[in-house]
Amino acid sequence: MSDLDRQIEQLKRCEPLKESEVKALCLKAMEILVEESNVQRVDAPVTICGDIHGQFYDMKELFRVGGDCPKTNYLFLGDFVDRGFYSVETFLLLLALKVRYPDRITLIRGNHESRQITQVYGFYDECLRKYGSVNVWRYCTDIFDYLRFVSFLTDDMGTCLVKGIKQQVVGLHLLVFFGPGALICDFSNCRCVWKPIRTIDRKQEVPHDGAMCDLMWSDPEDIVDGWGLSPRGAGFLFGGTVVTTFNHANNIDYICRAHQLVMEGYKWMFNSQIVTVWSAPNYCYRCGNVAAILELDENLNKQFRVFEAAPQESRGAPAKKAPPDYFL
Repeated sequence: MSDLDRQIEQLKRCEPLKESEVKALCLKAMEILVEESNVQRVDAPVTICGDIHGQFYDMKELFRVGGDCPKTNYLFLGDFVDRGFYSVETFLLLLALKVRYPDRITLIRGNHESRQITQVYGFYDECLRKYGSVNVWRYCTDIFDYLRFVSFLTDDMGTCLVKGIKQQVVGLHLLVFFGPGALICDFSNCRCVWKPIRTIDRKQEVPHDGAMCDLMWSDPEDIVDGWGLSPRGAGFLFGGTVVTTFNHANNIDYICRAHQLVMEGYKWMFNSQIVTVWSAPNYCYRCGNVAAILELDENLNKQFRVFEAAPQESRGAPAKKAPPDYFL
């Protein structure tokens, strides 16, 4: 058994790696991620997962329902850390799987993959508590800067899947930036503008405004028809007219995205033009919601798998400190 395979098995038992092992793992991951574009291809079939938020044992339940990597090809839409009690083990396991099976697991940056946010919502404190220093937090947040913004999925017919929605008008062209989620469209006829996304320098902390910020923070909203200010204090709200116009202009069937708690695990909006997938059951160990993943086969036929929180007997010893407020 290689050192990496041993580390994966150790992390599956929710046992943290040594600080030196974390540093070496992050350096290996950086070598892989630096070669990936902001917009990167993912092959079908694939299983799409929403927020995890450090709920390690619930992520194990996700793998039980969806299948182990590499037998299942996974696309995770970000927010791996914060709020849950095991953000260290959660993120490091996903990162180790990425290093071990780089073509079978895709990790996209969420709004919590941020130095500023993790200092407020738990990951920073967890690293300090478990390692006695902030070195592991620094290694991991450096990796955040290398995670891609957008993935597109192709099958033999050229269908594509990419991440999210946000628009800006530049000159006479409508340039489309992709917020937290995924789009399903006919790639041969898709008129999405990729160049602006490809040219964003992702190797930086998430800024407070601009295209990179909007990628991480924007949300759909029933009571908004066009664009609106987000109560999150970053990104935008967008309504049904925006989604309809965007999907029609780009020959997109529907948008799949994460980033928002939905009690049923997934939620369709705007006449089934957009769906939110949430993969952290009983969020913050108190919300009582179920979770879901979206399975797409080689022809992009979809199936949602809904699951509940892992049973108590399968969990480790309960942590002593409750997670912070769950709004962000």
